[in-house]
Order: sequence, then structure tokens, then C-alpha cells
Amino acid sequence: MFDVASAIVLSSFLVSQVVAHGGVISYVIGGTNYQGWQPYNSAAGQSSIERPYNAILSVSASTFSCNNNGQASASQLSATVPAGTSITAKWSQWTHAEGPVMVYMANCNGPCSSANSNSLKWFKIDQTGLISGTVGAGKWGNGIIMDTLQYTTKIPAALAAGNYLIRHELLAIHQANTPQFYPECAQLIVTGGGGKTPSGNYLVSFPGGYGANDPGVNINIYTAAAQSQTTYQVPGPGMNSNSV
Repeated sequence: MFDVASAIVLSSFLVSQVVAHGGVISYVIGGTNYQGWQPYNSAAGQSSIERPYNAILSVSASTFSCNNNGQASASQLSATVPAGTSITAKWSQWTHAEGPVMVYMANCNGPCSSANSNSLKWFKIDQTGLISGTVGAGKWGNGIIMDTLQYTTKIPAALAAGNYLIRHELLAIHQANTPQFYPECAQLIVTGGGGKTPSGNYLVSFPGGYGANDPGVNINIYTAAAQSQTTYQVPGPGMNSNSV
């Protein structure tokens, strides 16, 4: 008989699978490997540079910035990284080839462990949207993750030293007009750099940085028009290479 206890166990398993499905499991920074947050394990005793996270589906959700309540974990760590260093985020699994990869950073204006991610201003440092082909049948940034289970970007060499959150976000658009967001955040202490930070239109808040009707969010890749469309507008602000 399929009893209540079995249903609870199955439900917990399915939730953990969804969370792990889109979650960063580790970061490689300057040759050093940092363990990511493990949402399917107890929070007690976990120490990671990655903040806790859960699954999220709405641009207006209060958890949209870092997939949690905005707070650091009880045993939160931060990784020290010189500006200009490459950082590789790794996933254990990913099955959606369609959609963009985006990487953001936010200055914590003090120790990140005391900062609520919902109150910070975010700037984009990297993105990969539609690489080739059409919106309906093309190669996407998410395809890179599906093929390699990793994504490498570089901390801007000109970025001002300080305490930052880095936010890797996968936007899956394989379901018509039903986007799925998978953002994960980790804490960094950036050293060196050129003292520059972006401002103005290059800064956004999360939630608030995207609208539900933005063309890159509210999208159906299965329409007839999508089969010949060769451009895609990645959500969020542009990247100002002159600033960072």
C-alpha cells in the first residue's frame, strides 16, 4: 500500500531532485575547488562559499536574487580571489538545452555574510544566449551547460576590491511561455583590481531586474516565427566593459 509516509519520502526526493537538477555543486577558482551548497542535506554543519538555495519559477518571487531568503548560511564562507581570475561553476546534471546563461555580481558594501541579497544592486559580467541557428532550433548557452556541466567566466580585472556576491543564473525556456530560473550565489572577497564599479543603467535589483513580459522571458520557441528567428534578447541589463 502507498501510505502517507511513502508519499512524504517521495515528495522530498522529487523536490531534492528538482533543486539539484539546476544547482551549482562546486566552484573552481584559481585552481582551488570549493564545495557548493547541498540542498538535499541538512543545513546544520554545512560550510560553503555558496549560499543556500531552493527551486524558483517566478521573476517576482522574493527569493529571486539568490534562490533563498537573501541571507547567508550559519556557517557561510567566502573565497578570496584576485580580480581578473577565472571562476568555473559546475553542475551535476542539466537537461535543458534552450535558454541563456547569465553571470552577475553585487557589491555587498561590507561583509557579505551580513548583507541581504535582495537589497543589493547587481551588474552583469557575462552572458551566453543564442549562439547559432534559430530561436526554435539553435545552439544556446544552456547547451554548453548540458554538454559540459560547467561554465567559466572571469572576474573583471578592473573591478574594485571588496566583498561581492557572484550569481550564476540558468534560464530554461523549453516550456512555452513558462520560464524556469535557476540562480545560485556564492560569496567572494575580490582583491587587487582597478577600483572601478558599474553604475546607472548597468545596475538592477532582484527581484525587479526582469519583467514577466520581457521578450527574453515570455517566449515560445515552438512558434512558426521562432523557427526562422536568429536573434534573442537576453534578459537584464547590458554589460559595460569600460567600467569593469
